[in-house]
Amino acid sequence: MRITMLLVCLAACLAAAAPSRTQEIKDGGALLTAMHDRYKDTWYESVVFKEKAITINPDGTTKTEIWDEVLVMPGKLRINIGPSSEGNGLIFLDSNLTRFKSGKNLGTQHFVHMLLVLGFDVYRQSAATTVDQVKAEGFDLSQIHEEKWDGEDCYVVGAANGDLKSKQFWIEKKRLLFVRLIVPDEKDPAKFHESRFKGYQQLAGAWISTRVEFDTGGKNVFNEDYFDIKANTKVDPALFDLTRFNETSIFSDTKK
Repeated sequence: MRITMLLVCLAACLAAAAPSRTQEIKDGGALLTAMHDRYKDTWYESVVFKEKAITINPDGTTKTEIWDEVLVMPGKLRINIGPSSEGNGLIFLDSNLTRFKSGKNLGTQHFVHMLLVLGFDVYRQSAATTVDQVKAEGFDLSQIHEEKWDGEDCYVVGAANGDLKSKQFWIEKKRLLFVRLIVPDEKDPAKFHESRFKGYQQLAGAWISTRVEFDTGGKNVFNEDYFDIKANTKVDPALFDLTRFNETSIFSDTKK
């Protein structure tokens, strides 16, 4: 009888606790915290990959290039645009963006890469840091509701139900993974940019989106398809040296 009573009490406690866990996600800050807590002990620290960078021209024709990328969390992303030997690319580092052409540094500007923050960094840095970054970029974390997206229940942060004009991001509810970002154009508020993470696959105890789609003004203008994905590689710090953009391949500079 004593065991039976204990089981009954345990069941009652679990039943009472379940609604409270659901109710914890009542704003964007709580959601970002939940994302961090879900994967903070399992999310990979770095990833290198190749991508098919597909540009869709206004006339419908496409151009495809193979790019190399290396990502170290939080806040470090290097992209070799085209053949590595040409020395063209980008380095995102500590909320700044530096562009390189033919190995030459073209200058640095402040830039918070929200796809990097919401798709990767959120799981590897403190929740408070992510909340501060998202707030500083103008997202209203007090606005949150739920909608369906690609057949999955999602949290939508930054906009009310039916509002597709405000700055907002979408997080799949089941796995707490980033899936959609909508932001108005800085020069033309009537024009909107939309980015989507699709084709999630498991990777080293976590997940990675293998396709990213970019729309401008409701038209698909650019896509990225990732392959040769390797997690938790040893990354040469020289890859993020802003005084030079070495011409070697990212993959030759990284080791498992």
